[in-house]
Amino acid sequence: MSDQTSHDHPAEHKLATDPSIGNWERATLEKLVFATVQERRSARRWGIFFKLGFLLLGVFALWAYYDFTVGAGGDENLGRHTALIEINGEIEAEGSGAADTVIPSLNKAFSDSGSAAVVLRIDSPGGSPVQAGIIVDEIRRLKRGYPDKPLYVVVDEICASGGYYIASAADRIYVNKASIVGSVGVLMDSFGFTGTMDKLGVERRLMTAGENKGFMDPFSPQSDKHKAHAQSMLNEIHQQFISVVRAGRGKRLKETPETFSGLYWTGAKAVEMGLADGFGTVDTVARDVVKAEDIVDYTAHEGLPERVLKKFGAAVGSGAIDAAYKGTVPRVR
Repeated sequence: MSDQTSHDHPAEHKLATDPSIGNWERATLEKLVFATVQERRSARRWGIFFKLGFLLLGVFALWAYYDFTVGAGGDENLGRHTALIEINGEIEAEGSGAADTVIPSLNKAFSDSGSAAVVLRIDSPGGSPVQAGIIVDEIRRLKRGYPDKPLYVVVDEICASGGYYIASAADRIYVNKASIVGSVGVLMDSFGFTGTMDKLGVERRLMTAGENKGFMDPFSPQSDKHKAHAQSMLNEIHQQFISVVRAGRGKRLKETPETFSGLYWTGAKAVEMGLADGFGTVDTVARDVVKAEDIVDYTAHEGLPERVLKKFGAAVGSGAIDAAYKGTVPRVR
């Protein structure tokens, strides 16, 4: 064992056998040699660590690719089943509530010859009326193209505003008695910092071409004209929302002055009001309504690169900017 060590590290062997080297010199040189050896060992360990890290990243990338392309329904014959698509979180331009995410899943689920029905499970507080409207239009188109294939919505915790906007296009809506349902309204929120700026002695220097280009700027006073224009837009979008709900629910809807006021209710109350049709889960709907207990998930899941970027905060800067101005865009919530 000692012979092997001396061959690997000749400097250590010389230190141990050369009588011309004094004790203190030997001790100093030993420390230097040992430090060099330790540094090299540490470098080798880090090299191995990074190589393994890249290898694991490659393996996960392959796994994510096949999970995305094969997992969502696939092309194989699955037999008669209930197709499931999930929307979790806000209805916005990215994520599970985005039209670009939901629509391909809907098309795949409806076009599969083995799917007896499509179940859209929603857990969302609302979001973009644009994204919700695009999804609703596609649901209507698919229902015309596949008249014998119903679409049901199952509500988990909450289905409000933009979430309910989408749900109202379903053939039936099933809830839990404690689910939160409704909130048929539109909002546009932001902050005004003019008073704070005056106290701090901060001057806002905003130059525009077009007298209304600074509309809803949080650092400028809000004029009566801009406030009236914003309210007009909200009212218009609200009427669009109401029309979608009325068209989807039809005579089942028991309208009251509060129905479209922005309030929300429990699932039990929603059934009484005609906002929902009954109680159920994905499993009970598949078993008792569709009569196809096998459930196949067609949800388009987020890929590995997006998950990694979000985990390590690559989008923090742009997210902060978006958050500052997000309130100036109408949201059905």
